[in-house]
Amino acid sequence: MFRTLAAFCFLFLASFLYAQDFEVSPVLMSFNADPGEIQTKQINLINHSSIPQKYVLKVSDYVTDKDGNKKSVPAGKSKRSCADWVTINPSIIELNPNQSAIIEALMTVPKDGFSAKWCMICVEVTKEQTAFEADKSLATGVVLVPRITILVKQSPRNNTNYKATISGLREITKAGDPQRTFEVQVANTGDNIIDANVNLALADMQTAKEDKFSPVKVTVYPDAVRTVKLQLPAKLNKGKYALAAILDYGHRQPMEGTQMLLEVK
Repeated sequence: MFRTLAAFCFLFLASFLYAQDFEVSPVLMSFNADPGEIQTKQINLINHSSIPQKYVLKVSDYVTDKDGNKKSVPAGKSKRSCADWVTINPSIIELNPNQSAIIEALMTVPKDGFSAKWCMICVEVTKEQTAFEADKSLATGVVLVPRITILVKQSPRNNTNYKATISGLREITKAGDPQRTFEVQVANTGDNIIDANVNLALADMQTAKEDKFSPVKVTVYPDAVRTVKLQLPAKLNKGKYALAAILDYGHRQPMEGTQMLLEVK
């Protein structure tokens, strides 16, 4: 139901990820448990290092901004948190070199859990520091902890409330830009995370010729508004155009659009 990859202080590259010689998959877990139901999914963890490693799995929350960036916050601090619904078993595990393990993630949805919720699971390496390492960490004020994050999303099977709008199309091109740049606001007014395509369509008002441009893919969370930047070629033929930004987020919902007049002199 949900499809997204995100970056915090680390980078997701595929359906699995290496970090400091360990691997975790998947990096996205989508649950669709109905209220009062329990679902279980598996986390695969592999130690690729040459030494035994101990790992701890912690559940926390994240919030997003208008550009789609995600910021980690303590569990329970997000309005849409399902951190209290998630149980990890085991939450601490030690693996020998090249050893793998399967860890269970249980989603227990309360009877009033009708809305979409989300949280994240952080998989971290725990390391006992030597006296020298501890002194060095104190001196620099920085302790680097190898970490991989799994995004966790939950929405009941019968939650079909998908709704989004697009508005505010305007040009933000700066002097010297190689392309003409526009921005638009996409608001998720429904109750499910949407993965949308947003593209520009340019229609010549004299000839009625229309050109459509490649879409930008965005993920928008419920109650959130995303700012999406779109581009046109810098050189256009002289004339008057109708420029439209089109939103397509699937789920058998009609496409939405907003437009402006554009004159090229």
